[in-house]
Amino acid sequence: PKCSARRSQVPQNVFFFLLLQGWGESGSDSDAVVGDGAGDRGASIGGNHGSYRGLRKFLTLGLCSIKRMREAYLLDTLTSIFEQSSQDELKEMVVVVHLTDADRKWNSQMALEIARRFPDQLHQGNLVVIHTPLEYYPPLEGLKRNFNDPEDRVRFRSKQNVDYAYLMNFASNLSTYYLMIEDDVHCTKHFLTVIKRNLASLEGTSWVTLEFSKLGYIAKLYHSTDIPRLARFLMLFYQEMPCDWLFVHFRLLLTQKEEIRFRQSLFQHIGHYSSFQGTRNRLKDEDFEEDFSKFPDNPPADIITDIGTLQNHIPSKAYSRVIGYFWGKAPSAGNSFTLIFKQAAPIFRIQIYTGSQAYPDSYLHEGLVALGTHKLHTPRARCANYVTIGHFAKGNFDKQSLESTTTSDPHCVHILVTNTQTETLIINNISIWIKPKV
Repeated sequence: PKCSARRSQVPQNVFFFLLLQGWGESGSDSDAVVGDGAGDRGASIGGNHGSYRGLRKFLTLGLCSIKRMREAYLLDTLTSIFEQSSQDELKEMVVVVHLTDADRKWNSQMALEIARRFPDQLHQGNLVVIHTPLEYYPPLEGLKRNFNDPEDRVRFRSKQNVDYAYLMNFASNLSTYYLMIEDDVHCTKHFLTVIKRNLASLEGTSWVTLEFSKLGYIAKLYHSTDIPRLARFLMLFYQEMPCDWLFVHFRLLLTQKEEIRFRQSLFQHIGHYSSFQGTRNRLKDEDFEEDFSKFPDNPPADIITDIGTLQNHIPSKAYSRVIGYFWGKAPSAGNSFTLIFKQAAPIFRIQIYTGSQAYPDSYLHEGLVALGTHKLHTPRARCANYVTIGHFAKGNFDKQSLESTTTSDPHCVHILVTNTQTETLIINNISIWIKPKV
């Protein structure tokens, strides 16, 4: 097929080349297709994905990869994704790798190496490898130098925008959610389960982009229904600015004004050298947490407090999985901050941090924590019985082995101020772990 003349749009007659895929025409397993990108079976960008068949998944992880001048990380990234996921989690995800180097020989060799390393993932429908020929790309020479960047950098970042646009169009109908990652990352154990928990905590909330890393365009989650628009947006403005800037503009245009980034990052950047000219790049995400056991459960709860709120730092921000905090007026003895669970929860650990680096004196100077049972269904919900489990030390509280503290599963976690203070109070983070079901 001939390429569309409208280079600012995603051409509707472009065919991707499926370098590797694990389904035949009827949906049954077949040998993985391996090709050189010059005449393989194709998948249309317009929504009909050619020979690609499979059940719609929960999550697509999309990444692009090119030949690097120094170290290569793609195979390590794929290994991390699959090794850090359980068999049940793998059933709900598919990884789409877009090999985008101009060197067809490298694309073919990398596809063969992926086939050799990950045959089971290909046959089970967890991995697909695609390539889009450069003949379908818009012009990559004589581009605008909006930020006075060198021509080679402008060409690199502009092509990268188009790489992502084609990747997203291919992947737009494979799953409910789409996660953008890079080809040089390491994953948290059970990252898909953590993503599901965090999505559940935002039920009823409108969002465009959720962020599971603080770095660039690593671990940005979208509704798959928004992906075709994002792909067209990247193609329309491909030469204007880098893709991570375009992602922010897309979010703002769809009226999500503030970033929604979760407290623990799920993906860590492992590359030492950039894919652009092999320049040194040792970026690390300090919020990355690999240990799944350190991710709290935070069961659904209502929050009641008689401490006055400052600005928009509402009480729920202290308990949210999203970065934020509660900021209250200076509390007096007897003031409280109480979580009332929707359902009683078998709590075995509670961790509470107060204060912040910006306001080091705004911590809880004196206070205790109690667990409450027998929720009273009164106009102001509360628990009938409380058992004190400990006091704050230098503004923080962390206690484990709480399973047998109360005669029945607690309905409430009660923070009580035991002495008046003149400084404001910041409750930075409340984390609660519940005992796993046997």
